[in-house]
Amino acid sequence: MKIVIPGGTGQVGTILNRALSAAGHEVVVLTRRPAREREVAWDGRTWGPWAEEIDGSDVVINLAGRSVSCRYTPANLRAMMDSRVHSTEIVGEAIAAAARPPGVWLQMSTATVYAHRFDAPNDEVTGVIGGSEPDVPDYWSYSVEIARAWERAQEVADTPHTRKVALRSAMVMSPDRGGVFDVLLRLARLGLGGPVAGGGQYVSWIHDRDFVRAVEFLIERDDLRGPVNLAAPTPLPQRAFMRGLRSAWGVPVGLPATRAMAELGAFVLRTDTELLLKSRRVVPGRLLAEGFDFAYADWPEAAGDLVRRRRGDRGRAGAEGALVSGSS
Repeated sequence: MKIVIPGGTGQVGTILNRALSAAGHEVVVLTRRPAREREVAWDGRTWGPWAEEIDGSDVVINLAGRSVSCRYTPANLRAMMDSRVHSTEIVGEAIAAAARPPGVWLQMSTATVYAHRFDAPNDEVTGVIGGSEPDVPDYWSYSVEIARAWERAQEVADTPHTRKVALRSAMVMSPDRGGVFDVLLRLARLGLGGPVAGGGQYVSWIHDRDFVRAVEFLIERDDLRGPVNLAAPTPLPQRAFMRGLRSAWGVPVGLPATRAMAELGAFVLRTDTELLLKSRRVVPGRLLAEGFDFAYADWPEAAGDLVRRRRGDRGRAGAEGALVSGSS
């Protein structure tokens, strides 16, 4: 198949590109800064020659959008909104104009669309959409509005010959450098991977290999459309999540952090505490109902695999460095 991935140079795009290319598919990445073979320039806003790649493709997986790993200032929140909505709109226009439109359009969304809650999990049918929870920062509501506008842009696109699926993804855990697992592992190794603000808030996550398998599943199942939660079936409180990560790496202690300490740490890291404090209790209702089998349904096993792969990468890097040193 020919698969086009707008915005495919980030962590999730790299994971998909690597796996889908290895499976023998032709993968084309649309990016603002093409640097490799099969990368094509686009700006995420305006029409261009890139649209020719969509015409005749089999699958489009749109991942474009400004990273959420930043301070949630008004300017950054607006950039998140605009980058997601405008890129989705222009992808929809390209699909609508294609003489041979793709059979399926998978559109990235986010589990952040659901409410901050502790009492029950959110699936696609009974889940509560956020935005009106009491006692949460006002800008959390704007994050939900971003998610809803992102999905609406795909919903209203006039693409009658293309099946549309919105990927309400939890955090994708991969051993790659620079991703969310990398950041959390660094904190754990420094002894800072303890409960934050009590640690009762739920963490939803998905192992990178299950993420790829779920995407492949949704491509193959031509009867599935609309929102689909991409999350492991066992979200868990943040304190237990970090305990599992520490155990996998072999760190006995994780210092706790108050909300104020989390605010300070987020400021230093140029990110925001919503990523730490919002309770994302999301479950994959539709995937489970349709028979999808998670290889990594539970966090301890997933964390163990990710740690083994991370350590394997370090070992290979060390061996390569020794070989280079020996030949110089």
